[in-house]
Amino acid sequence: MRFEIFRYDATQPEEPRFDVFHLTPSPGMSVLEAILRIQDEQDPSLSFRYACRSAVCGSCGMAINGRLALACRVQLDRLDTDRVVLEPMPNLEIIRDLVVDMDPFWEKYERVQPWLHAEMIPGQESRMSPKERDRIDQYVNCILCALCYAACPVIRSNEGFTGPAALAKLYRFLADPREQRDPGTLEQENRRQGVWGCHTITRCIQVCPKRVRPTDGIEGVRRKLVVHRFKKLVGKER
Repeated sequence: MRFEIFRYDATQPEEPRFDVFHLTPSPGMSVLEAILRIQDEQDPSLSFRYACRSAVCGSCGMAINGRLALACRVQLDRLDTDRVVLEPMPNLEIIRDLVVDMDPFWEKYERVQPWLHAEMIPGQESRMSPKERDRIDQYVNCILCALCYAACPVIRSNEGFTGPAALAKLYRFLADPREQRDPGTLEQENRRQGVWGCHTITRCIQVCPKRVRPTDGIEGVRRKLVVHRFKKLVGKER
């Protein structure tokens, strides 16, 4: 099997290129297992991220034959081709080979304050009904792999856009019945770089390895923002 792997080092003057490697895959071998073997047997300088190898950590995202996916989840025998092209995730600066700079993704994620704003009473359990849990369940499953961010066409033209993962995670907390954050914090996403930047193209949904629907979460934040603005207009909320 032929592997064409993107090579680039941001600290060096050389132009980006593709290096070709050949490998005879074993049955059931994943893309991640293949590049680990290439690194071990053919080129130890090959750089990429990985950790759990089980689609839990979200570290090994990349473009595989033009499709964004976790390398540990894609099996070579299901690609129906003897040619595999591996490239880094778009929308993020390349550090080296298949490794990208995740800082913009994490900075935007932190911006939405992705944690529960609530005062817990010592010794008292915070209860949630099954229906309430179902409302946020898909967003809890997000593993922050950034595939949705890499797939988002809006970020290419609007670099300040918060992005699907962060906005979906914001909705996860806004929809949590225990959440007590000031509704005014929604205002920071009431802009073109926030919830109104999404064009609902849904590529984020198509690439998610955990079947999260970020677009649904973004629309949920929009609804809550509209309700907040209406209440503020009629004087029922400050």
